[in-house]
Amino acid sequence: MNPRSIALQKLHENIHYNEQIDFENIRISEIFGINVFTIQKMQRYISSSTYAKVLRSIETGAKISRIEADEIANGMKKWAIERGATHFTHWFQPLTGNTAEKHDSFLAFDNNKLPFESFDGSKLVQQEPDASSFPSGGIRNTFEARGYTAWDPTSPAFIIGDTLCIPTIFIAYTGESLDYKTPLLKTLEALNSVALPIVKLFRPEVKKVYPTLGWEQEYFLVDEALFLARPDLVLTGRTLMGHASARDQQLNDHYFGSIPLRVKKFMQELEIEAYKLGIPLKTRHNEVAPGQFELAPIYEHVNLAVDHNQIIMALMQEIAKKHRLRVLLHEKPFKGINGSGKHNNWSLMTDTGINLLQPCHEENGNLLFLIFLVNTIKAVYEFQDLLRASILTPGNAHRLGGHEAPPSIISIFVGKYLTQILAKLEKQQNPENDELDDFIKLDVANIPEILLDNTDRNRTSPFAFTGNRFEFRAVGASANCASPMIAINAALTYQLRQFKDELYAMLNRGIKKETAIIQILSKYIKQAKNILFEGNNYSQQWIEEAKKRGLSNIKDVPSALQTLIENKTIEMFESINVLTKRELNARYNILIEDYILKTQIEVRVLGDLAVNHIIPIALKYQNLLLENIAKWKEVAGKDADIMSHSAFETAKNISLSINAIKDLVSQMHAERQNADNISDIRQKAFIYANKIEPFLYKIREKIDELELIIDDEYWTLPKYRELLFLR
Repeated sequence: MNPRSIALQKLHENIHYNEQIDFENIRISEIFGINVFTIQKMQRYISSSTYAKVLRSIETGAKISRIEADEIANGMKKWAIERGATHFTHWFQPLTGNTAEKHDSFLAFDNNKLPFESFDGSKLVQQEPDASSFPSGGIRNTFEARGYTAWDPTSPAFIIGDTLCIPTIFIAYTGESLDYKTPLLKTLEALNSVALPIVKLFRPEVKKVYPTLGWEQEYFLVDEALFLARPDLVLTGRTLMGHASARDQQLNDHYFGSIPLRVKKFMQELEIEAYKLGIPLKTRHNEVAPGQFELAPIYEHVNLAVDHNQIIMALMQEIAKKHRLRVLLHEKPFKGINGSGKHNNWSLMTDTGINLLQPCHEENGNLLFLIFLVNTIKAVYEFQDLLRASILTPGNAHRLGGHEAPPSIISIFVGKYLTQILAKLEKQQNPENDELDDFIKLDVANIPEILLDNTDRNRTSPFAFTGNRFEFRAVGASANCASPMIAINAALTYQLRQFKDELYAMLNRGIKKETAIIQILSKYIKQAKNILFEGNNYSQQWIEEAKKRGLSNIKDVPSALQTLIENKTIEMFESINVLTKRELNARYNILIEDYILKTQIEVRVLGDLAVNHIIPIALKYQNLLLENIAKWKEVAGKDADIMSHSAFETAKNISLSINAIKDLVSQMHAERQNADNISDIRQKAFIYANKIEPFLYKIREKIDELELIIDDEYWTLPKYRELLFLR
C-alpha cells in the first residue's frame, strides 16, 4: 500500500477514536486560573509589606529587593509544590518565533546530604541560559554564550504539567534585547509617559494609560494520519503542491456551521486547559474554509494577552495530537482558499476603566477620543511601512491580498460616520454637538432596539476602526502578537509626543485648550487623510488609487524588512528608548535569515518530492498506459491507433510534464547553489525572492497537472479533498 492508502485507512481508525473526557461536570468559574500564581494568591503566601512592594512594582516599575524576592520565591515554590510541580523554568520569547524554557528541579541537599525543595529569589529574578544558539543577528558571536533572563512581575507565573513557568525577558550579556517581551514592555512605559499627561488635561484622576489586546486566532485542523503522509506539511507547515478540491469554500456552508464532534472535543479540552491557566477564551467557531476554525479571548492588558497567545499556540499543538489531529498555524497552508490570520484588536485603557478609543456623550470625552483617534491615524500613516514589516513574514506573504486577507497596502477604515466627523475637524469645525451613536428600530415584535455602532465592518481593510478599537487584520496566524504591538505602540508614542509638544506650545501662548486641539487635529487629518479608505481593498482600482495617494505597496519580505533599518525607523525607536540602531539591525538580520532559511527548506522539500515521489508515480502510470497501448496493437491491428489514442495522448502529456519538472527542479537548485555562495545576506535574500521562489509556483503548476491525469490509485500523497474535510 502507498502512503496515501495507509493514511486513509488510519483515518478511519481516527474517526472512531473516542477518548472519554468528562466535560459536563466542569464549571469554568471553579477551574479558572487554578494553575496561575495570581496576585490574589500571592497575597496568601507572602507578608503584607512584600505584597505592597509587588503591587508597586507592577504599577510603577519599582525595584524588588533581594530579601523581598526570596520571600516571593518561597511563596511561589510552596504554591507550585502544592499544585504538583517538581521543576521550574524561566519562560521567554526569543526571536525564533517560539517560546523557550530550560527546566530545573526544586531538588537540593542540605549539609547532611538530605534532599529538600529549594527555590530562592536569585533563581526567581534572574537566570543565565546559553544564548549562543538563539538568534542574535550579529549582536553575539557563537562563542559568546552568556545571556540573561529576568523576571517580569507584571505577568503571573503559571504551571504546565509538572513545571512552574516564570515569564521573563531575555537579553544579551551586553544588555541588548534578544526577545519580543523586552521592547514590548519598553513601549508600554514610553506610551504611558506621553499619553498620561494628555489624558490628565481631561481626566486628572487617571494615573496610568496602557494598551489592550484581543487576538482572534485562526487555524486549520487536519487528520494526523493524513498530515504525516504529506512531507511538505510536516516539514514546512503548508502544502507545496495539490490540485484544488472540486468543492472547498465556495458554498460558504462551513462558516459558523455546526462544529464537527471530533473538533468540538479538541476545542473543549483546549478550553479547559486554557481556563486553568487564566486565559479567558470566549469564542469558538468554524471559519470560512473547510477545516478552518477560530478561537478568541476577552481583551486583556497587551503584555498578558501576548503571553496568553503564545501559551495557546503551544497548547493547541499538544492537545491536537491527543485527538489524533494536527494544527496548522501557517498563514497559507492550502492554495486557493482562505489563509489564517490573527486579527489584533488594539485599544487604549486608563486605570480608571476608560477606553480612550470609545466614543461617548460627554463633550470632553469625545474630544479626548478624537485626540487618540486622529493621532493613531497619523501614526499609522507615518509608519505604514513599519506596520507592514512587523507582520510580513514568509508565511503571511503568501496570504496577504487574497481570499479574505487584506492586501499589503496599509490603509485605515473608520466608517462613514467618523469620516464625516473627521471632515468637519479638517475644516476646524468642532464636532462636539454630533451624536456619536444611534439606534436601529427593527419594528419586529419582541426584538429590542439595537445600538448602532457608528462604523460598519470592512473585512478587506488591514487596519479598521470597529467602534472602540482598531483591528489590525493583516497579522498572520503564527505571529507573535508582540511584533505588531511594538510597532503600533512605538509609532503612537512618537506621534503623541509631537502632538503634546505642539499642544503645550500653543497653551503657553494663551490659546484655549479646545481651540488648540482642533487646530492641531485639523492639520494632522490633512497630512494623513490619504491613508483613509472606505472601499474594497481587494480591487484593482484601489491599487491604482493608493499609488496616486503615495501609499506604498510592498509585497515581498526582503523589501518590507528594509524598513527596520531605515533612518526614520531608527530615529523613532531610539528617541523613545525602545530599540537601538544595533538592536534594529540585529532584528533585521534575524528576519532576513529566517526568510532565506524557510524558503531554502521549501525549495529542498519540493525538489525532493518532485524527483523522488511525483516523477516515479508519473513514470509508473505512464508505463501502465504504454503497456495498454502495446496490447491494443496486438489485438486491434490497424485500428490500434484509434483505440489507444486517449492513452497515447495522456502518456505524451505525462512525458511533457516530467521533462518540465526535471528542468525546473534543476534550474531551481542551480539558482539556490549560486545564491548560497553569496555572503551578503541582503543580496542573497533578494535573489531568493526574485529568482528562486518563483520556481516553487512553476513546479507546483506542473505537479498539479499530473495529479489531474494520473490514476487516483497511483497517487501516493493525500489530496486536498481528503485533507480539508475533517471526518
